Amino acid sequence: MSTDEKGKLPGAAAANSDSEANKFPTKIRITEDAEAAGDVAAAYDFWRAGSGRQQVPGIIKCFGARPDFLRQVVEFSNQVHFSEGHLTRRHKEMIASYVSFFNRCPY
Repeated sequence: MSTDEKGKLPGAAAANSDSEANKFPTKIRITEDAEAAGDVAAAYDFWRAGSGRQQVPGIIKCFGARPDFLRQVVEFSNQVHFSEGHLTRRHKEMIASYVSFFNRCPY
């Protein structure tokens, strides 16, 4: 992997720019924690219980319109992405973060 003359990865400035992310607003209805009720709140709690984290990330909130599907996504993710195998969870998270960075994914 090459870097520019200042030692930064290509695209680093654009990927970190708030204005770049705001140019493309999401078309998905995001259900924030404060708005979550009923099945959506239960699905967010299901994610929290499995992750050990309190703040639900945007990528999870994208599924708030379909809490039944959100549960399936969380279960699938836990089985595929976060189970131990040839790579540890830490390495899988690093790869996912790196790919998201280059895709300019805000999640």
